[in-house]
Amino acid sequence: MKRIDFEHGTITGNILGAALPMLVAQLLSLLYNIVDRIYIARIPDVGTTALGAVGLCFPIIVIITAFSNLFGSGGAPLFSISRGGGDTKKAGQIMNTSFTMLCAGALVLMAAGLLFAAPILKLFGASDAALPYAYPYLMIYLLGTLPSMIATGMNPFINAQGYSVAGMLSVAIGAVTNFLLDPLFIFVFHLGITGAALATVLSQTLSALYVIRFLHRRAEYKVRLLRPAEWKSSLVEAKNIISLGTAGFIMQLTNSLVSIFCNNVLGATGGDVYISVMTIISSVRQMVETPIYAINEGTSPILSYNYGARRPDRVRKAILTLALLILLYTAVMWSSIILAPRALIGIFSSDAALVADAIPSLKLYFAAFIFMDLQYIGQTVFKSLNKKKHAIFFSLLRKVFIVVPLTYLLPYAFGMGTDGVFAAEPVSNVIGGSLCFITMLSTVLPELKRMEKEA
Repeated sequence: MKRIDFEHGTITGNILGAALPMLVAQLLSLLYNIVDRIYIARIPDVGTTALGAVGLCFPIIVIITAFSNLFGSGGAPLFSISRGGGDTKKAGQIMNTSFTMLCAGALVLMAAGLLFAAPILKLFGASDAALPYAYPYLMIYLLGTLPSMIATGMNPFINAQGYSVAGMLSVAIGAVTNFLLDPLFIFVFHLGITGAALATVLSQTLSALYVIRFLHRRAEYKVRLLRPAEWKSSLVEAKNIISLGTAGFIMQLTNSLVSIFCNNVLGATGGDVYISVMTIISSVRQMVETPIYAINEGTSPILSYNYGARRPDRVRKAILTLALLILLYTAVMWSSIILAPRALIGIFSSDAALVADAIPSLKLYFAAFIFMDLQYIGQTVFKSLNKKKHAIFFSLLRKVFIVVPLTYLLPYAFGMGTDGVFAAEPVSNVIGGSLCFITMLSTVLPELKRMEKEA
């Protein structure tokens, strides 16, 4: 299978070569969640309630994904930096350490989730009406924790070796399967929301099997679990993986926490219907962010590899290309959200009352979304260049120190009600995004200049 050579060729060509298959993969991966929501929202008589119930499961699903990225996205940049520096032994050790921690973490998360699913859902804001739908969906989803984490957490190691098409196929296999099984299980077999969860778990299992087979048989670096005798010698790598992965972990974990806080405040100020509104907005955000995520993840191994190989000029070009691609894409999508919100919302629900409530909330939530680009760019550069402290700080700043307080202050202290919950996002985008980007420019560019002088 064709590989991308991160060391040669144009930076733009390398980024597009990595990002385009990843974009296809990420668009397909939306089917894991969005197809579920589209079908669930159309279950006769209970669609809107069931959609809100699945929204209550999102924070838990995000937590599982966050742990996948803690080990996967934490290990992949270090793996690429070692490859760029020519240390193949260390690169292999990093990948196998990530895989071992990921598998162990998945088993712990699954056991904890199955034991405490009901009280967790109630804590997250599940009403008596929503719990009968949210609980069975979550219990089945949790059974697929291990394949879900393998498919998500190990895919970056496929892309980091230049096999972007294989990375795309690993996602495509699961997404297409999910797309076919969802209507079959939900409507033909009349399994409802339980059928949606079963379809997702089976799809993730197929993706995980492909990832393991490719990394074990076809990739340059072969994945395996660490042997007990290797655990001690891998402690340093484990610490570094967790340290770097903490930034992405915090970002996703805080997304989950914000969802919990938002659902609680929305349930108190607007009722279950506004939890469904937030579910739709979260779905639209996933659609919009997917290409941005693909560009970020396509650029990351190129940044890491050339940084490890001490090629500052190529690192600088990669940062510029990353920024231009993200800003151009977001300008188009942001305009679509502001000018045609009904079309986007209509993808997820045909409930006229729900659509009417969602339109102004969607516009408010995305009012300053273009500033979020600055956060994406800065965080991708910090993570790719192993700037752990900066990556962690800015992950915490926007969500924990800005969004969470505003989620309570704006609705209650300023009397904005449900509008206050949705307004917290654009305020945090402007403040957090700007500070992250400015810090990235003022720290990374001088370092690259020093590296150039030392060459």
